[in-house]
Amino acid sequence: MTQTHIQGGTVVSLDPEIGELDEADVLIEDGEIVEIGRGLSASNAEEIDASDHIVLPGFVDSHIHLAQTQVRGIAGNWSLMGEYFDHMLGNITGLYRPEDMYLGGLFGALEKLYTGTTTALDWSYPNSLEHAERAVDALQDAGLRAVYTYGPPGDDAATWWFDSDVGLPEGQIREFYGERISDDDLLSLGLGLRGPDFCTDETARGDLELARELDAVATLHMGAACWPSSVYGDDYQGFGAIEDMLGPDVNVAHGNHFSQEDVDHAVEQGVSFSATPEVEMQMGHGIPVTGKVLEAGGRPAWGVDVCSDISGDMATQMRIGLQVQRMFENQAILEGDSAVTEVQTTARDTLEMATIEGARALGMEDEIGSLTPGKRADIVMIRTDDFMTAPCHDPIQTVVFQSDPSHIDTVLVDGEPVKRDGELRNPLVEEEFDRFVASGERLLDEAGLDLE
Repeated sequence: MTQTHIQGGTVVSLDPEIGELDEADVLIEDGEIVEIGRGLSASNAEEIDASDHIVLPGFVDSHIHLAQTQVRGIAGNWSLMGEYFDHMLGNITGLYRPEDMYLGGLFGALEKLYTGTTTALDWSYPNSLEHAERAVDALQDAGLRAVYTYGPPGDDAATWWFDSDVGLPEGQIREFYGERISDDDLLSLGLGLRGPDFCTDETARGDLELARELDAVATLHMGAACWPSSVYGDDYQGFGAIEDMLGPDVNVAHGNHFSQEDVDHAVEQGVSFSATPEVEMQMGHGIPVTGKVLEAGGRPAWGVDVCSDISGDMATQMRIGLQVQRMFENQAILEGDSAVTEVQTTARDTLEMATIEGARALGMEDEIGSLTPGKRADIVMIRTDDFMTAPCHDPIQTVVFQSDPSHIDTVLVDGEPVKRDGELRNPLVEEEFDRFVASGERLLDEAGLDLE
């Protein structure tokens, strides 16, 4: 049995029964949180001094494309239905070799860990079974907890998008799941579905049935195009052919153009929504679905989405997503000829959307997302003695509004420290760096893009 004893920190558990504790300890055994409280003792445990630190659950990114990491910084001026579809899905993704999947995924996962994300849903476009294998190698080598989402291949946009009648490669997915996912405690399987927006009704239903048979999270890009009258017709039909198949195992990425009625029905059926506010506002997806989900009595999870565009830092999405939602709430009050005298969506709300709500979207709320005895020890420690974070009057506000990745001192995944003293412990950061950079240069050179 291995034990770790985190001592003397400000614990933000996000467990309503435990709450927040000053000068508290977290005791971990074999990767599981076994006790939280003050003055705990453990013999032969590895001691981690958490004084002058906030101790909280690791962030959960519910929607990201990690393999795009080595082409980061190219999509900052792109729209979704213009350059992104043309250049990324119609060009670059088809040029990926298995090693490109590995290198992009590896450094994307390492960035996640460095910035405090301990779990991510990696929405992947594997061009072959070998591409998927190397993508999973990357997640394992980085030490990230992940849902690997096997989506449509990225080498033929005409086959796999818009009115596609081609189902996901079932044989490959079954072989892949049996050999690589089912026996790894840190990895689980998701299926990346196109849904009725981008394939025929029969294909959409067949893909969702496959996800159900494999007990995989079904995550769909839906309701996110910036010119709905051209893509969807005059009246967007929402879930359409899969409306009677909704359930807690269905996750919608974006959902900007869903009606309030669509969202009400989905939330009632247990569907989760992943909002990726920074990318959505840039690329023309539409207004983030956050407000509609809150109105329906649910809460969305946050995600980064396109890391060829923005950084993988989840704290940025917490802030942007929160303040955009507050803007709409405040504007409604002002338009009612009243003054804004209090905010509605809180810092705690957005932190929970980045932790426990992300865990719920991935079907992992019983394993991660809060510091609760019996859950896995995915933990982040944020310094409060830095001149940018001190003094810490309210730990949740310090996490959400005052900290950045430089203040994340320690990160544990399943009880294992992957970042200590502000530095990643993985030697692959240096060993694979040159190959990572070369991969991005080759992809852009072969794509022939003029980025100026």
